[in-house]
Amino acid sequence: MPSQIKTTTPKVDAPRRPAAKIALVEADATRDSMATVPRLPHTPQRDVDQDFSVYNVMDKAAHAAMARVTMGIAPSALAAAWADWLTHLATAPGKQLELVEKAGKKASRQMQYAGRCLSGADVQPCIESLPQDHRFRDPSWQKWPFNMMYQSFLLQQQWWHNAMTDVPGMTKQHENVMAFLARQVLDMMSPSNLPLTNPEVLQATLAQGGMNLVRGAQNFGEDVTRYVTKEKSPDLEAFQLGRDLATRPGQVVYRNRLIELIQYAPTTDQVHPEPILIVPAWIMKYYILDLSPENSMVKFLTGQGFSVFMISWLNPEAEDRDLSMEDYRSLGIMDALDAVQAITGSDHVHGLGYCLGGTLLAIAAAAMARDGDPRFKTLTFLAAQTDFTEAGELTLFINDSQVNFLEDMMWDQGYLSTEQMGGAFRLLRSADLIWSRNVHDYLMGERMKMFDLLAWNADGTRLPYTMHAQYLRQLFLNNDLAEGRYEVAGKPVAISDIRAPIFAVGTEDDHVAPWKSVYKFHRFADADVTFVLTNGGHNAGIVTEPGHPGRHFRMAITAFDAPFRDAEEWQEAVPAQDGSWWIAHAQWLKERSGPLGDVPPMGRPEAGYAPICAAPGTYVFQA
Repeated sequence: MPSQIKTTTPKVDAPRRPAAKIALVEADATRDSMATVPRLPHTPQRDVDQDFSVYNVMDKAAHAAMARVTMGIAPSALAAAWADWLTHLATAPGKQLELVEKAGKKASRQMQYAGRCLSGADVQPCIESLPQDHRFRDPSWQKWPFNMMYQSFLLQQQWWHNAMTDVPGMTKQHENVMAFLARQVLDMMSPSNLPLTNPEVLQATLAQGGMNLVRGAQNFGEDVTRYVTKEKSPDLEAFQLGRDLATRPGQVVYRNRLIELIQYAPTTDQVHPEPILIVPAWIMKYYILDLSPENSMVKFLTGQGFSVFMISWLNPEAEDRDLSMEDYRSLGIMDALDAVQAITGSDHVHGLGYCLGGTLLAIAAAAMARDGDPRFKTLTFLAAQTDFTEAGELTLFINDSQVNFLEDMMWDQGYLSTEQMGGAFRLLRSADLIWSRNVHDYLMGERMKMFDLLAWNADGTRLPYTMHAQYLRQLFLNNDLAEGRYEVAGKPVAISDIRAPIFAVGTEDDHVAPWKSVYKFHRFADADVTFVLTNGGHNAGIVTEPGHPGRHFRMAITAFDAPFRDAEEWQEAVPAQDGSWWIAHAQWLKERSGPLGDVPPMGRPEAGYAPICAAPGTYVFQA
């Protein structure tokens, strides 16, 4: 049944905070009016941490203050990793001797390379950059003395990786952390970062009379000013919601304190009876699946004859600190599912979840299956995980010490901020996202051209304290969902209870949800699993519209009773095919849907779901 807090004109006795002015974008994608949207009432839940003794509060306050300086990284976690590495290396004479031997060999290789270079011969590098490292690809790096600089750097980088890994007795996570720290320090020392040791910068400076450095100084000043004032860059301002992004026409047909539910206008005369409910991640704004008119998954699905609904999440503030994982399940997926059914009159719904939204969808579907609720006809998971033992590079920041530190930081703020979360992601790929960008913007004096995916990536959301603490501990750290300990309504849920057919998508270059982790749906689901492996990263591999150049994917269906194949075996056995997996997914949905019929109304006032405002709604504008 619909939640009691659904309303077309939310009414509260006392708003929790001054209402923000939020632009309402009409169906023609123009901003026609401004509206004030009050918060809906909420019954606070108990805090995650029940110990509020003076000593505990002192610890939390100290950690929160420290976190402002360390970007949310726990010094204790780093110290533990360093101590683990140092003590085990100190008691490993064989490893020490191996490192001495490797240092000698690398020095010999470098001297031989230097000799060949001085002789004027056309020589091959003694060490190649990693495939993902593009810093030294320009031909100017092959000229003396820059070739010696970058070759020396790569040899040191390789040696330090050897020094930090394969130390007998060291824990795997501490090994990864130390390798990560060594990489961060070395990336700062890269010859590409300085104007006098970067031949590309020197060439640009000579050719432009130093104007590249003048523009770079201006860019740096602008960035510092925007960081302090929290203003958006003019390039971002050029991408407006409802005009350039999130442009599909539709109506917000339901709102509670956590979500707005958007029903998109149909683009075909008839539709399949089973609607699609999309559950995006709440780490970023919802519209990555309705990005631009050219690459909108919503536009594609409506064009294939489906009724499409999308959840748009609230951007939490400090007062929303008590929102929990259960709130996100009940106020998010379950309330939206009730609304979709009431509006369309369908007994079944196709569920589609992206990233963290897919994890939550799996939890909701498992609880429904456990309780005999058969409303999901199929389930689609895009770059979503249910087992977090191989959860990518983010596991570097996840252990008891680090999670405790993050909890104390969020306890003080009430949320994890966009800047703190974005900083962690940038550190994971610092060579590309920090240092190479600094060279491009401040030394070459050039700005990267803004495009829709970058504009969306800059539009982050905060994560409430209680929810994110539960997510980190129960899912990431303890892996409760995969191991059968995660509880909904006081009872554990199991992915193996799901019987609805599953369509899971992994991306080859995903460092957030590695495809081999997504592939684990084969281990846990007792249902037919159609798995797709597509090229691209966590975001670009999902936003792969038909006609996108250079795209390919692998796809195979594994019946629920078929023998298990590990990920490498599956990849070798399934051939790649060119094109977009969107087309294959739409065909998969059609084969599991009823015949085309009448288009449902936009909202259903008699059931309490009257249209509230035009898409993209109001929550998406919350800064």
